Amino acid sequence: MNKKLSLTPYMFITPAMLVIGVFVLFPIVAVVYYSFTDYDIITKPVWVGLQNYQYLLHDDVFWQALKNSFIYLLATPIVIVLSIILAIMVNRKLPGINLFRGLYYIPAISGSIAVGIIWRWLFDAQGGLLNGVLIWVGLIKEPVQWLAEPGFTLPIAMLLTIWMGVGYYMMVFLAGLQNISEELYDAAQIDGCNSFQKHLHVSLPGLRPQIVVVTVISSLAAIEVYNEIFVLFGQLGGIMNSGVTMVFLLWREAFRLQHAGRAAAVAMVLLVITLAFSIFNLRLLERGSEAE
Repeated sequence: MNKKLSLTPYMFITPAMLVIGVFVLFPIVAVVYYSFTDYDIITKPVWVGLQNYQYLLHDDVFWQALKNSFIYLLATPIVIVLSIILAIMVNRKLPGINLFRGLYYIPAISGSIAVGIIWRWLFDAQGGLLNGVLIWVGLIKEPVQWLAEPGFTLPIAMLLTIWMGVGYYMMVFLAGLQNISEELYDAAQIDGCNSFQKHLHVSLPGLRPQIVVVTVISSLAAIEVYNEIFVLFGQLGGIMNSGVTMVFLLWREAFRLQHAGRAAAVAMVLLVITLAFSIFNLRLLERGSEAE
């Protein structure tokens, strides 16, 4: 028996499919094409085959950006640990605890540009708060060029990322903690566990889904970091490219050097890396679900 084809479901999904096609699928196809061309955004693209990828293979700045992006991943375990500790601290029924939760969450809702400007003032060599405090307590005699030292570039940017992300991920872990039954903590206490052991054997296993999700989100955010580098170190990305990441390199190649073809090649490499991370983390989620 033939069923009559109904157009109603397709009418409902057509607007969404159009949006996805225009703003997701078409840009991906365009970037794939441009990565094989010599394109400066203004003139017509010229097909050059694998020339852009060959250029990246021999470009020291590209390898530095790739290295910096992977180093930036070190911020992920730090922000997870700090967020869990903070969530445990505010997961208490105390007077005014909601005020502290709100204060810890403020950096997460603050604009990265505004926060970056404040941090530039904080680490400024002349008149910066950090140098002023260190000179006042006698730890240093002369101002330190925090933002001009290649060795400080990534640590300062990572510190800013961690400071802005801790409050957001704290709320994720706080929601997870409040879904853990109090009976589990009571049972652990009866078994002789102290406060640290209760969180080690009850809180952490209970937060496993949230830990995996936060790992996925924060690791992808670390690989794709841009705002912190641009606001703190400007268009150069730090002295001797010390703060240049993959996304920063993509922006610089496309909009500063007018090499949109090379930028598209960088975007394709970044796409492969993010897909690999996403698949790896999804496998972790599947294993966690099977274990439960």
